[in-house]
Amino acid sequence: MKRISRIALASASLGLAACSSTGGGYGGYGAYQLVQPARTVNVGNGAMSVVSPRAWNRTSRSGFADIRYVEDWTLNGPNLDGISFVTGLPDDKRIIRQERKADRQVPKFRSNMTAPEVASMIETLYRVEGGAVDWKPLGLAPRTFLGSPGFQYDYEHLDSDELWRKGRTVGAVIDGKLWLIMFDAARSHYYPAALPDFEAMVASARRRR
Repeated sequence: MKRISRIALASASLGLAACSSTGGGYGGYGAYQLVQPARTVNVGNGAMSVVSPRAWNRTSRSGFADIRYVEDWTLNGPNLDGISFVTGLPDDKRIIRQERKADRQVPKFRSNMTAPEVASMIETLYRVEGGAVDWKPLGLAPRTFLGSPGFQYDYEHLDSDELWRKGRTVGAVIDGKLWLIMFDAARSHYYPAALPDFEAMVASARRRR
């Protein structure tokens, strides 16, 4: 079963979390690399930097099937929590790689998408590729991100493993490209425990020109 990384595209079958190099250094083994609590300067395709308040793990392969604009991190494992970064996804691209003949398709990003349309795309992503069987939107509100007008989308979802998870996405469409930081975790304990880290990363996020 494919599932969204606990944020986001969960991928032990697909679980949401991926890789690059960090400012301040990192270490690791196996499928994970340790992200030190310092500014990580090459997130996703290298177009974003963030500061992590504590050590996280970036996966060596993305739950988004090697979409170069997407990178996933986890604190306790992708089934429990995760943060995914979408760093300037261009027009007419999908946030995840899919077979052309797949019965259910995640919509392509369009540069003129509104916040509600991006929120709908995120819901479809979780339902089609993440295994969500129930979805509860909790709110969609304006929020500045990367110095530009953006949005915050909060939601909960029940997956086929019968575990409720909670998510928050903060993002913006800037110069026709999609920028997101997505947080998803088991609703009980793991979401509130890691939410301050997510908020710190959102506040510290910078585009690299």
